[in-house]
Amino acid sequence: MHPFVFFSLALCSLSIASFAEATKTLRGFSVDLIHRDSPLSPFYNPSLTPSERIRNAALRSISRFNRVAHTLDENKSPETILIPENGEHLVRFHIGTPPVERLAIADTGSNLIWVQCSPCANCFPQDTPLFEPLKSSTFNALSCGSQPCLYFPPHQRLCGNAGECIYGYGYLEKSITGGLLGTETINLGSKVENQTVNFPNSVFGCGLYNNLSFPTSDKVTGLVGLGPGPLSLVSQIGDKIGYKFSYCLLPFTSNSTSKLRFGSEATITGNGVVSTPLIINPNFPTFYFLNLESITIGQKVLQTGQTVGNVIIDSGTMLTYIDQTFYPNFVASLQEALSVEATQDLPFPFNFCFPYRKILAFPDIAFQFTGARVSLNPKNLLFRVEYRNMLCLAVVPSNLSGISIFGSIAQIDFQVEYDLQGKKVSFAPADCTKI
Repeated sequence: MHPFVFFSLALCSLSIASFAEATKTLRGFSVDLIHRDSPLSPFYNPSLTPSERIRNAALRSISRFNRVAHTLDENKSPETILIPENGEHLVRFHIGTPPVERLAIADTGSNLIWVQCSPCANCFPQDTPLFEPLKSSTFNALSCGSQPCLYFPPHQRLCGNAGECIYGYGYLEKSITGGLLGTETINLGSKVENQTVNFPNSVFGCGLYNNLSFPTSDKVTGLVGLGPGPLSLVSQIGDKIGYKFSYCLLPFTSNSTSKLRFGSEATITGNGVVSTPLIINPNFPTFYFLNLESITIGQKVLQTGQTVGNVIIDSGTMLTYIDQTFYPNFVASLQEALSVEATQDLPFPFNFCFPYRKILAFPDIAFQFTGARVSLNPKNLLFRVEYRNMLCLAVVPSNLSGISIFGSIAQIDFQVEYDLQGKKVSFAPADCTKI
């Protein structure tokens, strides 16, 4: 029996409605983007040292990378990374009528908006009540013939006994998650001219079966997908926001929140703005791809030899991953430029570390994307591991042939704008505490 069939009978009492498009245009708005390890996060553990937080984030990056690798495995069917190990960044939003607050992962590597719902056949623990769709006056179930349901490939959808759309995802490590596809009013909790930003008839996943093979947290109750797929938040409200969003990421030790901006507020202008083509791979519509032509370290220019999208830009992966055939030259050039001796006894999971010392003259290090040179600072590349008194590189080798990942640490103190309609990503250096 299919793993989702057994709970479909519980869905028969939920009504069926057609997909409705939003029409009203907004000038722009923003919401708080909370790093999961910041003092403002419910995940924050004051007993952890900075080095322990760094190590935990690095371990989450490995788990995230493994999921990306599984998704990009050409021998597998495309999958959505639906539950990215509690995520790196969180947002609060409200769903339903009357509105219910949810804390969710904000993820540029996922496409679906989803929350855990009642009646739940199997849900992971959360410290707030499950969302009850039957108590919301604005909830509607979608039929298995509706367009949003058909966005799922055949092996990821079922038709329930009452004709409702049931989605399901499976993972390499035997985690599965699924539920009912429906529409609801979503409120992102910001103000536009003193008006609450509501998005009626937003398609979302009402999670009714979430069997995870890894531990999760009772703080997170769902996910807001910011990917390029048609069911992501950005795509669904795209006509209202000009298909634009941006963020400016703070270090996770900051006592402030980063901002996730939409519409006109997302546009970055002024000196220092550079743009590169945004590539959407139809075979892997979960991710945003760029093309990395070279990396400059001091006077050396290391060519990647790639002419198509070879790097994923991802807010949910802390570390930056470089193609393993390219990585040794990168490390050797960096070691030469810094004049340092590599440490042999490396703290897991890092690949290159050296004894801590103040770097008086940091070389110019830049990632050259097509049309956009992005110069990085030490904070974008190095961590201090205090208990070992060393600096470790926040760049590790990728075992995905021809694919790298430009992670969130590399993006700290940059405004990063995604323009899906203009098909470009723009960067501008900034003090994100002032943006």
